[in-house]
Amino acid sequence: MCGIAGIQVRDPSLEPRLGELLAVMLHQAAERGPDSAGVALYGDARLTPPGHAAVSLTGLRVPAAEATARLGGDSDAVAAGQALVVRSATLSTEELERTVRRTFPEAVVTGRGSSLAVLKGVGHPDTLIEEFALRRAAGRQGVVHTRMATESAVTPEAAHPFSVGGNVCLVHNGSFANHATIRRELVAEGALFDSDNDSEVGARFIAHELAQGADLEKSLRLLCERFDGFYTLLVTTGDSFAVVRDAIACKPAVVAETDAWVAMASEYRCLAALPGIESARIFEPEPERVYLWQH
Repeated sequence: MCGIAGIQVRDPSLEPRLGELLAVMLHQAAERGPDSAGVALYGDARLTPPGHAAVSLTGLRVPAAEATARLGGDSDAVAAGQALVVRSATLSTEELERTVRRTFPEAVVTGRGSSLAVLKGVGHPDTLIEEFALRRAAGRQGVVHTRMATESAVTPEAAHPFSVGGNVCLVHNGSFANHATIRRELVAEGALFDSDNDSEVGARFIAHELAQGADLEKSLRLLCERFDGFYTLLVTTGDSFAVVRDAIACKPAVVAETDAWVAMASEYRCLAALPGIESARIFEPEPERVYLWQH
């Protein structure tokens, strides 16, 4: 049992409150996954300034100032709990990721993009809210996850969200039964994995399909065709927010939508404090139907 939640903001006046809203959602989901937690933030200028490429890391046990010095050039690093975000105004995302991997081979890259920061850590979600300074975050979209580990170790690398392609994030409640088979197929295609988590297989499958030219909706439909198991997925890109459930809709999910925002969560209580929830359209997603909203 894990907890997932996320929100896409449509009303710009709510963007300064993104972190505040996500912190409430993450707190309400804490009982569903006390082992570890993670956050994906789109458009938080304190972590990913406009016009900068950004790469998020875990497993790097050096202070941000030392990381900045070792990177050189115009790149710098900022710490957020157990995560580190490296930014550059002149390098592309691909160039920055290569630089980061060359400079810090011991680190695990957990996110990359033009406006995306992925923060993951081990510990109770309420503690991680403070470590991430989540309430201070702003932006246009965010995703949170609380994990109750089942099939892999409790480490920051195995926590969600999984972001294995530019600006794409996946959070998952459930389990994939045939993930080992699909992992082998993806490895044969050249994919490299950072954890034993079955959810990472789903993320890398989606990234592979996107790289082959499929859009996000088609990629999720193909996932439903290939993956066996029980799952609710929330998948985001820089401008998309998508939800899909397995064929029998075993894992809980609720969506709420107003003119100002669209949000989803494992339980309604994660959404209950959102502004305007009393007039929101609220529904349970249907099995194997892809729901997708564009920013």
